[in-house]
Amino acid sequence: MEFLFDYGLFLAKIATVVVSIIAILIAAKAVGGKSAGAKGELEVTNLTEQYKDTVVELEHHLFDDAELKARTKAEKKADKEAEKAKQKEIKQAAKSGELELKRDARLFVLDFNGSIDAKEVAALREEVSAILAVAIEGDEVLLRLESGGGMVHGYGLASSQLDRLRDANIKLTISVDKVAASGGYMMACIGEKIIAAPFAIVGSIGVVAQLPNFNKLLKKNDIEFEQLTAGEYKRTLTMFGENSDKAREKFQLELEETHVLFKDFIREHRSELDLEKVATGEHWFGKQALELGLIDEIQTSDDYLTKACKNREVLAIHYVQKKKLSDKIAGIAGQSAENVFMRLISKGQRPIV
Repeated sequence: MEFLFDYGLFLAKIATVVVSIIAILIAAKAVGGKSAGAKGELEVTNLTEQYKDTVVELEHHLFDDAELKARTKAEKKADKEAEKAKQKEIKQAAKSGELELKRDARLFVLDFNGSIDAKEVAALREEVSAILAVAIEGDEVLLRLESGGGMVHGYGLASSQLDRLRDANIKLTISVDKVAASGGYMMACIGEKIIAAPFAIVGSIGVVAQLPNFNKLLKKNDIEFEQLTAGEYKRTLTMFGENSDKAREKFQLELEETHVLFKDFIREHRSELDLEKVATGEHWFGKQALELGLIDEIQTSDDYLTKACKNREVLAIHYVQKKKLSDKIAGIAGQSAENVFMRLISKGQRPIV
Protein backbone atom coordinates (compact mmCIF):
# COMPACT_ATOMS: atom_id res chain seq x y z
CA MET A 1 0.00 0.00 0.00
CA GLU A 2 2.85 2.34 0.89
CA PHE A 3 4.44 1.49 -2.47
CA LEU A 4 1.28 2.54 -4.33
CA PHE A 5 1.16 5.77 -2.35
CA ASP A 6 4.80 6.56 -3.21
CA TYR A 7 4.21 5.64 -6.84
CA GLY A 8 1.14 7.90 -7.01
CA LEU A 9 3.11 10.73 -5.44
CA PHE A 10 5.86 10.19 -8.04
CA LEU A 11 3.33 10.35 -10.89
CA ALA A 12 1.87 13.54 -9.43
CA LYS A 13 5.30 15.13 -9.39
CA ILE A 14 5.89 14.11 -13.00
CA ALA A 15 2.51 15.54 -14.00
CA THR A 16 3.31 18.78 -12.20
CA VAL A 17 6.61 19.09 -14.07
CA VAL A 18 4.94 18.38 -17.43
CA VAL A 19 2.17 20.91 -16.77
CA SER A 20 4.78 23.48 -15.72
CA ILE A 21 6.76 22.97 -18.92
CA ILE A 22 3.59 23.32 -21.01
CA ALA A 23 2.70 26.50 -19.12
CA ILE A 24 6.17 27.92 -19.80
CA LEU A 25 5.89 27.08 -23.51
CA ILE A 26 2.45 28.73 -23.72
CA ALA A 27 3.75 31.81 -21.93
CA ALA A 28 6.80 31.96 -24.17
CA LYS A 29 4.62 31.66 -27.26
CA ALA A 30 2.36 34.44 -25.99
CA VAL A 31 5.33 36.70 -25.36
CA GLY A 32 6.79 35.80 -28.74
CA GLY A 33 3.47 36.58 -30.41
CA LYS A 34 3.34 40.03 -28.84
CA SER A 35 6.84 40.79 -30.08
CA ALA A 36 6.30 39.28 -33.51
CA GLY A 37 6.81 42.67 -35.06
CA ALA A 38 10.34 42.90 -33.69
CA LYS A 39 12.83 43.06 -36.52
CA GLY A 40 16.26 41.56 -36.86
CA GLU A 41 19.47 43.43 -37.45
CA LEU A 42 22.18 43.80 -40.06
CA GLU A 43 25.56 42.24 -39.43
CA VAL A 44 28.39 43.83 -41.40
CA THR A 45 31.75 42.05 -41.69
CA ASN A 46 34.76 43.76 -43.23
CA LEU A 47 36.25 41.00 -45.40
CA THR A 48 39.12 43.24 -46.49
CA GLU A 49 40.25 43.59 -42.88
CA GLN A 50 39.96 39.83 -42.39
CA TYR A 51 42.08 39.27 -45.50
CA LYS A 52 44.75 41.70 -44.31
CA ASP A 53 44.82 40.11 -40.85
CA THR A 54 45.35 36.69 -42.41
CA VAL A 55 48.20 37.97 -44.58
CA VAL A 56 49.89 39.69 -41.62
CA GLU A 57 49.62 36.55 -39.48
CA LEU A 58 51.26 34.40 -42.15
CA GLU A 59 53.95 36.97 -42.91
CA HIS A 60 55.20 36.72 -39.32
CA HIS A 61 56.16 33.13 -40.14
CA LEU A 62 57.75 34.00 -43.48
CA PHE A 63 59.73 37.22 -43.02
CA ASP A 64 62.18 38.75 -40.58
CA ASP A 65 60.54 40.72 -37.76
CA ALA A 66 62.82 43.72 -38.33
CA GLU A 67 61.70 44.01 -41.95
CA LEU A 68 58.04 43.71 -40.99
CA LYS A 69 58.37 46.36 -38.29
CA ALA A 70 60.07 48.76 -40.70
CA ARG A 71 57.32 48.26 -43.26
CA THR A 72 54.57 48.66 -40.65
CA LYS A 73 56.18 51.89 -39.45
CA ALA A 74 56.32 53.27 -42.99
CA GLU A 75 52.70 52.30 -43.63
CA LYS A 76 51.51 53.95 -40.41
CA LYS A 77 53.40 57.14 -41.31
CA ALA A 78 51.81 57.19 -44.78
CA ASP A 79 48.34 56.53 -43.33
CA LYS A 80 48.82 59.30 -40.78
CA GLU A 81 49.80 61.82 -43.45
CA ALA A 82 46.88 60.78 -45.65
CA GLU A 83 44.43 61.11 -42.73
CA LYS A 84 45.89 64.53 -41.84
CA ALA A 85 45.42 65.75 -45.40
CA LYS A 86 41.89 64.37 -45.46
CA GLN A 87 40.93 66.13 -42.22
CA LYS A 88 42.34 69.39 -43.55
CA GLU A 89 40.29 69.05 -46.72
CA ILE A 90 37.14 68.33 -44.68
CA LYS A 91 37.66 71.41 -42.50
CA GLN A 92 38.16 73.64 -45.52
CA ALA A 93 35.04 72.27 -47.21
CA ALA A 94 33.00 72.69 -44.02
CA LYS A 95 34.22 76.27 -43.62
CA SER A 96 33.24 77.16 -47.17
CA GLY A 97 29.88 75.38 -46.87
CA GLU A 98 30.73 72.89 -49.62
CA LEU A 99 31.14 69.77 -47.48
CA GLU A 100 29.84 66.63 -49.20
CA LEU A 101 29.97 63.09 -47.94
CA LYS A 102 32.29 61.11 -50.20
CA ARG A 103 33.54 57.55 -50.13
CA ASP A 104 35.21 55.03 -52.36
CA ALA A 105 33.16 52.39 -54.13
CA ARG A 106 32.58 49.20 -52.16
CA LEU A 107 31.91 45.57 -52.97
CA PHE A 108 28.96 44.26 -50.94
CA VAL A 109 28.76 40.48 -50.47
CA LEU A 110 25.45 38.68 -49.94
CA ASP A 111 24.77 34.97 -49.37
CA PHE A 112 21.69 33.05 -50.47
CA ASN A 113 21.53 29.37 -49.49
CA GLY A 114 18.10 28.59 -50.85
CA SER A 115 15.62 26.12 -49.38
CA ILE A 116 12.76 24.58 -51.31
CA ASP A 117 10.32 27.37 -50.35
CA ALA A 118 12.99 30.11 -50.67
CA LYS A 119 12.21 31.42 -47.19
CA GLU A 120 15.64 33.07 -47.21
CA VAL A 121 14.11 35.80 -49.37
CA ALA A 122 12.93 37.48 -46.15
CA ALA A 123 16.55 38.27 -45.25
CA LEU A 124 17.54 38.97 -48.86
CA ARG A 125 14.97 41.75 -49.26
CA GLU A 126 16.27 43.47 -46.11
CA GLU A 127 19.87 43.20 -47.30
CA VAL A 128 19.02 44.56 -50.74
CA SER A 129 17.03 47.44 -49.25
CA ALA A 130 19.96 48.34 -46.99
CA ILE A 131 22.40 48.43 -49.90
CA LEU A 132 20.05 50.49 -52.07
CA ALA A 133 19.78 53.03 -49.25
CA VAL A 134 23.54 53.79 -49.29
CA ALA A 135 24.71 52.75 -52.76
CA ILE A 136 26.73 55.13 -54.93
CA GLU A 137 28.04 54.94 -58.47
CA GLY A 138 30.72 52.27 -58.74
CA ASP A 139 29.40 50.03 -55.99
CA GLU A 140 29.03 46.34 -56.78
CA VAL A 141 27.17 43.41 -55.24
CA LEU A 142 28.45 39.84 -55.24
CA LEU A 143 25.83 37.21 -54.45
CA ARG A 144 27.19 33.84 -53.37
CA LEU A 145 24.33 31.64 -54.53
CA GLU A 146 23.67 28.04 -53.55
CA SER A 147 20.31 26.55 -54.49
CA GLY A 148 18.84 23.57 -56.27
CA GLY A 149 15.53 25.39 -56.81
CA GLY A 150 12.09 25.08 -55.28
CA MET A 151 8.69 26.79 -55.29
CA VAL A 152 8.02 29.00 -58.29
CA HIS A 153 6.52 31.88 -56.30
CA GLY A 154 9.35 31.87 -53.75
CA TYR A 155 12.15 31.97 -56.31
CA GLY A 156 10.23 34.44 -58.42
CA LEU A 157 10.20 36.83 -55.48
CA ALA A 158 13.90 36.21 -54.76
CA SER A 159 14.71 37.02 -58.41
CA SER A 160 12.68 40.22 -58.13
CA GLN A 161 14.85 41.31 -55.20
CA LEU A 162 17.95 40.98 -57.38
CA ASP A 163 16.20 42.87 -60.16
CA ARG A 164 15.95 45.83 -57.76
CA LEU A 165 19.74 46.05 -57.80
CA ARG A 166 19.93 45.96 -61.59
CA ASP A 167 17.18 48.59 -61.86
CA ALA A 168 19.31 50.85 -59.64
CA ASN A 169 22.28 50.38 -62.03
CA ILE A 170 24.31 48.51 -59.43
CA LYS A 171 26.63 45.92 -60.91
CA LEU A 172 25.52 42.46 -59.81
CA THR A 173 27.84 39.46 -60.00
CA ILE A 174 26.55 35.98 -59.19
CA SER A 175 28.96 33.35 -57.87
CA VAL A 176 28.07 29.65 -57.91
CA ASP A 177 30.48 27.40 -56.03
CA LYS A 178 28.26 24.30 -55.78
CA VAL A 179 24.83 24.53 -57.39
CA ALA A 180 22.46 27.01 -59.03
CA ALA A 181 19.86 24.84 -60.68
CA SER A 182 16.28 25.48 -61.74
CA GLY A 183 14.97 28.24 -59.44
CA GLY A 184 18.57 28.84 -58.43
CA TYR A 185 19.47 29.56 -62.05
CA MET A 186 16.40 31.78 -62.33
CA MET A 187 18.09 33.97 -59.73
CA ALA A 188 21.55 33.63 -61.27
CA CYS A 189 20.49 34.87 -64.70
CA ILE A 190 19.66 38.28 -63.19
CA GLY A 191 23.37 38.91 -62.71
CA GLU A 192 25.37 41.06 -65.08
CA LYS A 193 28.02 38.37 -64.78
CA ILE A 194 27.85 34.75 -63.61
CA ILE A 195 30.97 32.97 -62.37
CA ALA A 196 31.03 29.33 -61.32
CA ALA A 197 33.43 26.70 -60.00
CA PRO A 198 34.56 24.05 -62.52
CA PHE A 199 32.25 21.38 -61.10
CA ALA A 200 29.38 23.58 -59.96
CA ILE A 201 25.98 22.30 -61.13
CA VAL A 202 24.17 24.81 -63.34
CA GLY A 203 20.99 24.81 -65.40
CA SER A 204 18.00 22.50 -64.94
CA ILE A 205 15.69 24.96 -66.69
CA GLY A 206 12.52 22.96 -66.28
CA VAL A 207 9.48 22.40 -64.07
CA VAL A 208 8.52 19.34 -62.02
CA ALA A 209 5.64 18.34 -59.76
CA GLN A 210 5.03 14.96 -58.14
CA LEU A 211 2.82 13.47 -55.47
CA PRO A 212 1.81 10.02 -54.23
CA ASN A 213 -1.77 8.83 -54.57
CA PHE A 214 -3.26 6.72 -51.77
CA ASN A 215 -6.70 6.19 -53.32
CA LYS A 216 -6.28 2.44 -53.92
CA LEU A 217 -4.98 1.96 -50.39
CA LEU A 218 -7.98 3.80 -48.94
CA LYS A 219 -10.39 1.72 -51.01
CA LYS A 220 -8.69 -1.48 -49.92
CA ASN A 221 -9.30 -0.53 -46.30
CA ASP A 222 -12.86 0.70 -46.92
CA ILE A 223 -11.94 4.30 -46.16
CA GLU A 224 -13.92 6.95 -47.99
CA PHE A 225 -12.41 10.27 -49.01
CA GLU A 226 -14.50 13.32 -49.80
CA GLN A 227 -13.33 16.60 -51.28
CA LEU A 228 -15.65 19.47 -52.10
CA THR A 229 -14.66 22.23 -54.50
CA ALA A 230 -16.28 25.20 -56.23
CA GLY A 231 -14.78 25.83 -59.65
CA GLU A 232 -13.97 23.19 -62.24
CA TYR A 233 -10.22 23.33 -61.73
CA LYS A 234 -9.99 24.39 -58.08
CA ARG A 235 -8.19 21.10 -57.51
CA THR A 236 -6.77 18.91 -60.27
CA LEU A 237 -4.60 16.10 -58.92
CA THR A 238 -5.13 14.91 -55.35
CA MET A 239 -3.28 12.61 -52.97
CA PHE A 240 -6.36 10.76 -51.71
CA GLY A 241 -9.02 10.96 -54.39
CA GLU A 242 -9.20 9.17 -57.73
CA ASN A 243 -7.43 11.26 -60.40
CA SER A 244 -8.99 11.52 -63.83
CA ASP A 245 -7.28 11.87 -67.22
CA LYS A 246 -8.85 15.30 -67.56
CA ALA A 247 -7.28 16.39 -64.26
CA ARG A 248 -3.89 15.07 -65.36
CA GLU A 249 -4.11 16.92 -68.67
CA LYS A 250 -4.97 20.18 -66.90
CA PHE A 251 -2.11 19.77 -64.45
CA GLN A 252 0.32 19.00 -67.28
CA LEU A 253 -0.89 22.11 -69.09
CA GLU A 254 -0.15 24.21 -66.02
CA LEU A 255 3.37 22.77 -65.89
CA GLU A 256 3.93 23.60 -69.55
CA GLU A 257 2.67 27.16 -69.03
CA THR A 258 5.03 27.60 -66.08
CA HIS A 259 7.91 26.30 -68.20
CA VAL A 260 7.11 28.84 -70.93
CA LEU A 261 7.15 31.66 -68.36
CA PHE A 262 10.45 30.33 -67.00
CA LYS A 263 12.03 30.32 -70.47
CA ASP A 264 10.73 33.80 -71.22
CA PHE A 265 12.29 35.03 -68.00
CA ILE A 266 15.66 33.50 -68.91
CA ARG A 267 15.44 34.91 -72.45
CA GLU A 268 14.79 38.39 -71.07
CA HIS A 269 17.97 38.34 -68.98
CA ARG A 270 20.29 36.21 -71.12
CA SER A 271 19.08 36.72 -74.65
CA GLU A 272 22.12 35.04 -76.23
CA LEU A 273 21.21 31.62 -74.82
CA ASP A 274 19.96 28.90 -77.14
CA LEU A 275 16.92 27.98 -75.06
CA GLU A 276 15.90 25.12 -77.30
CA LYS A 277 19.21 23.53 -76.35
CA VAL A 278 19.45 24.39 -72.66
CA ALA A 279 15.82 24.64 -71.45
CA THR A 280 15.35 20.87 -71.40
CA GLY A 281 15.54 20.34 -67.65
CA GLU A 282 19.12 19.07 -67.92
CA HIS A 283 21.95 20.35 -65.73
CA TRP A 284 25.62 20.78 -66.56
CA PHE A 285 28.90 21.21 -64.73
CA GLY A 286 30.70 24.55 -64.75
CA LYS A 287 32.94 24.03 -67.77
CA GLN A 288 30.09 22.61 -69.83
CA ALA A 289 27.86 25.49 -68.73
CA LEU A 290 30.50 27.96 -69.92
CA GLU A 291 30.51 26.41 -73.39
CA LEU A 292 26.71 26.63 -73.52
CA GLY A 293 26.68 30.26 -72.39
CA LEU A 294 24.91 29.58 -69.11
CA ILE A 295 27.78 31.24 -67.21
CA ASP A 296 30.44 33.80 -68.15
CA GLU A 297 33.60 32.64 -66.40
CA ILE A 298 35.11 29.74 -64.47
CA GLN A 299 36.07 31.16 -61.09
CA THR A 300 35.30 30.49 -57.44
CA SER A 301 33.94 33.11 -55.06
CA ASP A 302 37.18 32.79 -53.06
CA ASP A 303 39.31 33.87 -56.02
CA TYR A 304 36.96 36.73 -56.82
CA LEU A 305 36.96 38.04 -53.25
CA THR A 306 40.72 37.65 -52.78
CA LYS A 307 41.34 39.81 -55.82
CA ALA A 308 38.73 42.37 -54.70
CA CYS A 309 40.18 42.64 -51.17
CA LYS A 310 43.52 43.75 -52.62
CA ASN A 311 41.95 46.74 -54.36
CA ARG A 312 38.98 47.95 -52.32
CA GLU A 313 36.92 47.50 -49.20
CA VAL A 314 34.69 44.43 -49.24
CA LEU A 315 31.76 44.22 -46.83
CA ALA A 316 29.68 41.10 -46.16
CA ILE A 317 26.07 41.99 -45.32
CA HIS A 318 23.82 39.56 -43.42
CA TYR A 319 20.37 40.24 -42.04
CA VAL A 320 19.86 38.18 -38.88
CA GLN A 321 16.33 37.64 -37.60
CA LYS A 322 16.11 37.46 -33.83
CA LYS A 323 14.55 34.17 -32.74
CA LYS A 324 11.64 34.23 -30.35
CA LEU A 325 11.95 32.40 -27.04
CA SER A 326 9.25 29.91 -28.02
CA ASP A 327 11.15 29.07 -31.21
CA LYS A 328 14.35 28.42 -29.27
CA ILE A 329 12.63 26.13 -26.74
CA ALA A 330 10.31 24.06 -28.88
CA GLY A 331 11.06 24.89 -32.50
CA ILE A 332 13.43 22.29 -33.88
CA ALA A 333 11.48 19.00 -33.78
CA GLY A 334 8.08 20.52 -34.53
CA GLN A 335 9.43 22.68 -37.33
CA SER A 336 11.17 19.72 -38.95
CA ALA A 337 7.98 17.64 -38.96
CA GLU A 338 6.00 20.59 -40.31
CA ASN A 339 8.53 21.18 -43.08
CA VAL A 340 8.42 17.54 -44.18
CA PHE A 341 4.62 17.59 -44.32
CA MET A 342 4.58 20.94 -46.14
CA ARG A 343 7.01 19.66 -48.73
CA LEU A 344 4.91 16.57 -49.44
CA ILE A 345 1.80 18.69 -49.89
CA SER A 346 3.43 21.51 -51.79
CA LYS A 347 5.24 19.23 -54.22
CA GLY A 348 1.93 17.88 -55.35
CA GLN A 349 -0.05 21.11 -55.53
CA ARG A 350 2.53 23.62 -56.75
CA PRO A 351 5.02 23.33 -59.61
CA ILE A 352 8.67 23.41 -58.68
CA VAL A 353 11.45 25.04 -60.69
